[in-house]
Amino acid sequence: MSKTLFDKVWDAHRVHSIENGPQILYIDKHLIHEVTSPQAFRELELREIPLFRPQQVVATADHNTPTKDQHLPVKDELSRKQLTQLSENCEKNGIRLYELGHKYNGIVHVMAPELGITQPGMSIVCGDSHTSTHGAFGSIAFGIGTSQVAQVFASQCLLLTKPKSMRITVNGKLRKGVLPKDVILYIISKIGTNAGTGYFCEYAGEVFENMSMEGRMTVCNMSIEMGARGGMIAPDQTTFAYVKGRKFAPKGEDWESKLAYWKSLPSDDQAEFDKEYAFDAEDIEPMITFGTNPGMGIKVSENIPSRDDASFEKSLKYMDFKKGESLIHKPVNYVFIGSCTNSRIEDFRVAAEFVKGRQKAEHVTAWLVPGSKQVEQQIEAEGLKAIFTEAGFELRQPGCSACLAMNEDKIPAGEYCVSTSNRNFEGRQGQGSRTLLASPLLAAATAIEGKIVDLTKFLN
Repeated sequence: MSKTLFDKVWDAHRVHSIENGPQILYIDKHLIHEVTSPQAFRELELREIPLFRPQQVVATADHNTPTKDQHLPVKDELSRKQLTQLSENCEKNGIRLYELGHKYNGIVHVMAPELGITQPGMSIVCGDSHTSTHGAFGSIAFGIGTSQVAQVFASQCLLLTKPKSMRITVNGKLRKGVLPKDVILYIISKIGTNAGTGYFCEYAGEVFENMSMEGRMTVCNMSIEMGARGGMIAPDQTTFAYVKGRKFAPKGEDWESKLAYWKSLPSDDQAEFDKEYAFDAEDIEPMITFGTNPGMGIKVSENIPSRDDASFEKSLKYMDFKKGESLIHKPVNYVFIGSCTNSRIEDFRVAAEFVKGRQKAEHVTAWLVPGSKQVEQQIEAEGLKAIFTEAGFELRQPGCSACLAMNEDKIPAGEYCVSTSNRNFEGRQGQGSRTLLASPLLAAATAIEGKIVDLTKFLN
């Protein structure tokens, strides 16, 4: 019987099934950080349950860590307490931890792939909704709640209802200036934030086949923003080349064995999906959001649509935008390039290429926050730091930063921020802040011009 990529990986991890009910899924890798793990550790202690397989748990500090002076004691009391708890819990339970300052520290969804912890055909969970990032490797990866974190600690398994399957195909060649972030923002703007509810999505077609692994991770990262449980892209030569030689990648005969298995994972030609969408790459242009959910996006050259809908109007009121308005030339005082969506070396290369020889607008505060210590080192080694510094950008240290404003990196109330992160909810980047999601290229251009520009005309 023909199977999808999702079916193949799911079935390989299914431990037990209840007829017409949930299934028990085995978990290969459990990623944890300082925010959602303390309660789960506490629950295990209260119930006197030992951690079942600590060698399959990997921890990092990322969510509310400072992005300045990381060598100094953490000032914020809550952050300091959570980081201390994470260190104590990991030491007590024999868990590998990449703490603040470690050469492999970084955002969990950036450092795990770059260390080769993330591999095709795996099942991966984390107490973080954007775990879907790892699906770019052809793995089943999804976020879980605190009670499920405890469940995986105790059993290395989860009790789940199997999601349905969906495929989104994009064929053709992308236009100049259109990045993976634009592709996923375009898709979400077309199908909505609920289209993926109850589904696992596979991205297929020429556009994804031609994407780098960094680009694929950006796309899969935002699967959750259309309501999907996760997103996947079939592993191919691009995937294998990225994984090979990384710290925790298979070696020697183990590599050859794994590679043979990974090559069997792509969906069979006759595999059927419960839902399908198809788009033409030529229709995609540089995108920007105008509202308070990622589905409220337009081509930067378009005007805000008109809808008679209370929630739509509430969103526009919060953003101080009007129906039919163009965002071109809208002044912006803050730009953020970072987050688990767009803080990899490729994102900074794209931004630096545009910024080189230019100067940031005087009124703009532009934060560049790498996704890991390794990305931070690459930025310096490749000479990108000098380009950004000369242009007036502020390069900070790794962390989630202004994506969710759990540390000091907050956007002031009433201010607009063109951000490469994944969510533009009310107050997401700071109480009263207004977020416009965009690609690293459009964010860089905004910082230089001090306003939103029509990137297509700008590049031509």
